[in-house]
Amino acid sequence: MQKLGGLVWPRGGWGRAIRYINHRLRRLPDPPHRIARGIFAGVLVTFTPFFGLHFFLAAIVAWLIRGNLIAALLATFVGNPPTFIIIAAVSLETGHFILGRPPPGEVDEGMFQLFWHATRSLFHNIYVLFAGGEVYWAPLLHFYHEVFLPYLVGGIIPGTVCALAAYYFSLPVIQAYQNRRKGRIKAKLAELKEKAAAKKAEKAARPEASAARVDRPADKRD
Repeated sequence: MQKLGGLVWPRGGWGRAIRYINHRLRRLPDPPHRIARGIFAGVLVTFTPFFGLHFFLAAIVAWLIRGNLIAALLATFVGNPPTFIIIAAVSLETGHFILGRPPPGEVDEGMFQLFWHATRSLFHNIYVLFAGGEVYWAPLLHFYHEVFLPYLVGGIIPGTVCALAAYYFSLPVIQAYQNRRKGRIKAKLAELKEKAAAKKAEKAARPEASAARVDRPADKRD
C-alpha cells in the first residue's frame, strides 16, 4: 500500500517530482532539439488509452522521430493521477464529438468503472481459455466502443497540441540552459588555465631568485 501510495502521491509531493524531472531534462547530454523531440514523444503518448504501455510507446515514438529516449520516458510523467482525469475527460469529450456521439458521462463515474470491468473481463477470459468455461466478450466490446475508441480518436488532437506546445516551450529553455552551462564551463576552464599559468610562472621565477641570492655573496668576495 505504501508503494502504491507513492505512485499516486510521491514522497515530497508532485511539485518536487516535477522540479526533479525538469532538472534531469535540462542536464541530458544531447542537443536541445533531440531532447525537445523526446519531450514531444512522451507528452503525446500520455493522451492515449494504452495505460501501462506509455513508457514503451514513448520509446518507440522517440526512436522514430530521432528524439532523446530518456527525455521521452521522463516526459510521460505529464500523465499522472492528478492530470489523467483532465486528459481522459478532454480526450473522451473530443472523441465522442468526432465520432458523432452524445457526450460521455462523468469521467470519475463512467470511464474508470469501465476500465475496471474490462480488465476483470479480460483476465477472466484469459483464465477460462486455459481452465475451461464460458467466455464473456460483451463487457470488452462495450468498453471498446464507449471508452477505448473515443479516447484513442479524441486524444490525437489535444495530445498533438500539448506535445507541440511542450516541444516549442522546452526547446529555447534547454538551449538557454545549455548555453549558460557551456559559458560557466568555459569560464571555469579559463580560470583554471590562468591559475596554471600563474603557478608555472611562479615556478620559473623561483630558480632565478635562487641564482640571484647565490651570486650576491660571490660579488662581495670579489
